[in-house]
Amino acid sequence: PAPLAEIRDRVAADWVAKQASDRARAVAAQIAAKVAKGKAVYAAQTTCKMCHSIDGVGNPKGSLDSVGAKLTPAEIKEWLTDPVAMTAKTKAERKPAMKLTKPLAAEDVDSLVAYLSTLKKK
Repeated sequence: PAPLAEIRDRVAADWVAKQASDRARAVAAQIAAKVAKGKAVYAAQTTCKMCHSIDGVGNPKGSLDSVGAKLTPAEIKEWLTDPVAMTAKTKAERKPAMKLTKPLAAEDVDSLVAYLSTLKKK
């Protein structure tokens, strides 16, 4: 039979692994919820689709299907919160320039960034 200390160590290791696994699942669920909310925020914004598209819905000249592969989350957030500065910073030439019609709530911006960051089609 295994010594008591060895059994205790195995039980402790199993407990730690389960705790880490539970935390990982909780974090994954939070991220999935944020991405889903971001998708809903995008879908509700009719002005976005005037210039942009995702999966063929909206203006095909501004496809966002691979935006998550091209921009960092910080850059996506900057485009959403200060498009004038990002236009100057990136020397973007697309017309008309991106405008904020109505600023989004900070939580909606974060959710939208989470969603757009997942779009990585090639």
